[in-house]
Amino acid sequence: FTDAGVTVPVTVVEALPNRISQVKSDKTDGYRAVQITIGGRRPSRVSKALAGHFAKANVAAGYASQEFRLSKGEGEALAAGVELKVDMFTAGQIVDVTGTTVGKGFAGTIKRHNFAGGMKTHGNSLSHRAPGSIGQRQTPGRVFKGKRMSGHMGVKNRTIENLRIVEVDVPRNLLLISGAVPGSEGGRVIVRPSVKAAGRARRQKLMPNKAPAAAKGAPAAKGAPAAKGAPAAKGAPPKAAKK
Repeated sequence: FTDAGVTVPVTVVEALPNRISQVKSDKTDGYRAVQITIGGRRPSRVSKALAGHFAKANVAAGYASQEFRLSKGEGEALAAGVELKVDMFTAGQIVDVTGTTVGKGFAGTIKRHNFAGGMKTHGNSLSHRAPGSIGQRQTPGRVFKGKRMSGHMGVKNRTIENLRIVEVDVPRNLLLISGAVPGSEGGRVIVRPSVKAAGRARRQKLMPNKAPAAAKGAPAAKGAPAAKGAPAAKGAPPKAAKK
């Protein structure tokens, strides 16, 4: 609940230990990135190559690793061995959440691709949920690749954009994100700053005085010049047209 008593549905995301195992630079690797190991794993289950990699960074072994590209001037303070926590996010921040969607098993075309289906009556029998034709005749004599048909549904890598962080619980390392995120309960997700929100902030910084475009048919703002070819406002003297 907010201070005004409004209910906000949220998804609680627990941030597992995220330890920096390597920081890549343009000089040594040709690009800038940070490599993170997630969670924990028994040392006996780690290969010697990975054990040496984690030992070099002085971090505990994790069950998975992820690499994130860094833009120019981003992540200058990052160093190997540092643990990233939820305090790097703030309440009200817009983020993108990436995860693996829930598996639905083998599904038909109506559930999988949102097909409309056949007619319910008017002589239709046994074809209410049929997919319909899938090809032509002897030419081309095959089914085109990518044809939407029945098959396995779900278990896809998907990103939900422009979600808002409602609250950051630092002591318990929790993020409360407004709305739903991909995946089932207990699944692994990646939370990163919104790409589109960063683009909007960048455009606003470059053009701070540019007002958003008015909707079609909406009256012009007070003091703003009327659009070319638009009728004069009520009571305003008509301008002489140049012949």
